[in-house]
Amino acid sequence: MRSIRFATVALATAALALPLMAGSAAADPSAGRTAAPHSHATSDRLRAAAPEGFVVGTAVAGGGHHLEQDYPDPFTYDREYRKVLARQFSSVSAENQMKWDYIHPERDRYDFGQADAIVEFAKRNKQVVRGHTLLWHSQNPAWLEEGDFSRTELRAILREHITTVVGRYAGRIQQWDVANEIFDDQGNLRTQDNIWIRELGPGIVADAFRWAHKADPRAKLFFNDYNVEGLNAKSDAYYTLIQDLLEQGVPVDGFSVQGHLSTRYGFPGDLKDNLDRFDALGLETAVTELDVRMDLPESGEPTEEQQRKQADYYQRTLEACLAVDGCNSFTIWGFTDKYSWVPVFFEGEGFANVMTDEYERKPAFYALRDTLKEAAREDDCKKHGKHHHRHGKG
Repeated sequence: MRSIRFATVALATAALALPLMAGSAAADPSAGRTAAPHSHATSDRLRAAAPEGFVVGTAVAGGGHHLEQDYPDPFTYDREYRKVLARQFSSVSAENQMKWDYIHPERDRYDFGQADAIVEFAKRNKQVVRGHTLLWHSQNPAWLEEGDFSRTELRAILREHITTVVGRYAGRIQQWDVANEIFDDQGNLRTQDNIWIRELGPGIVADAFRWAHKADPRAKLFFNDYNVEGLNAKSDAYYTLIQDLLEQGVPVDGFSVQGHLSTRYGFPGDLKDNLDRFDALGLETAVTELDVRMDLPESGEPTEEQQRKQADYYQRTLEACLAVDGCNSFTIWGFTDKYSWVPVFFEGEGFANVMTDEYERKPAFYALRDTLKEAAREDDCKKHGKHHHRHGKG
């Protein structure tokens, strides 16, 4: 059996204690930036506004495309970023730091430094963690994609990876995206670009869930994808597959919609109906990667109408989740445009998050906060109503 070397968390932990580096925008108070209008009132935090038992999360920026950007690692070096991350959110997801190419860079070596730091940060700040992701066609290391492995070897590699990674964080990660983006938009399995399905067959998906459950029986295990917000061929494919897996006794706990939306397109008005049907299967549901990008004018500044439309998309997505009993996890894919993936991958589009580069809150932020507060008030009213009714009967 090959020996497996684990990178220690020491480097990442030490880096978290470092002063901000000069390359970080937040490090230079004389850079002419407007101070971010932060409120320290508990009622002005998304996590505090939420109804009891409903978590509000964000992706933790780092790894992936950030390595090619002209700033230091956001999570490690930007103190202001970490302050807002802790203050506003009750759930965190690693944007890239738990993906294969980052956490398993060589066959016999794992690098848990950043993932460990995120999980420890969450513990200190009373946040839950979503693990992302275990089986995916993208962001796999070259050693895996270009290796000459037999089916037996490949299956053993996946099983060992899932057992090792999920086992390391057993009891500390609330939900795992076990299988990510396994269907194309027509509802066909990715039999060509997904190495696991291509080489091992569709049954490997069920095995991944079984292995993850064995490694951490308490974690909730999810399918996760984009363009499945509404009722369409792709979400239908998941609905059919999950029914089949549940009948086989495969431990599938949830279905999540990513929610990478654009104001170019209409809002998926059947989002609640779609979540409802998965809820009816007994699954938990979640929104896991919400952002709302837009085409920016030449000035780079969005119009008031664009900001209003963006806020509406954020609000309607949250309202749909809140309206479904089993949708208790709502995650936006980053909170500041300073570290957004959108301009890197969608040329000409941007302004997708709820805060600007300077952490100023957009209408979308207030739309989320106010919607959460209203939902919390309604929950309180229902509880008080039941309480008074019980006493009346006595």
